[in-house]
Amino acid sequence: MSYLNPVRHITFDAHDPYALAQFWSALTGYALEGSEPEDDEVLITSNQTGVPGLLFLRVPDVKQGKNRVHLDIQPPSGTRDAEVERMVSLGASVIDDRRTEDGLGWVVMTDPEGNEFCVERSAVERGLVEPM
Repeated sequence: MSYLNPVRHITFDAHDPYALAQFWSALTGYALEGSEPEDDEVLITSNQTGVPGLLFLRVPDVKQGKNRVHLDIQPPSGTRDAEVERMVSLGASVIDDRRTEDGLGWVVMTDPEGNEFCVERSAVERGLVEPM
């Protein structure tokens, strides 16, 4: 028997789920709907069918160590470098710069609560879409 089990949500533990959801909403463009700052669970969703939402759950635990799973972000347009700057302005931090002189590579960043993610070259830089 074959099963297709699509991923419904990618879940983040958070001290402040609403604030972290606001950060990720600004970073991804996903919609934050129907949540209040005091909520223990906050979901942001893409407008594309089949794309998992990002769910933020309030936990008392402090993040310890490196994430075992992280998101790789590929900007749809512009450049990786411009997107890194935008993300820093939203509250992200660069923790490891893996860009190379030939323009390849990625940047390892953290969100305001220390969750790691990587920013890769944009779809335009990869030649997957035409520049706007």
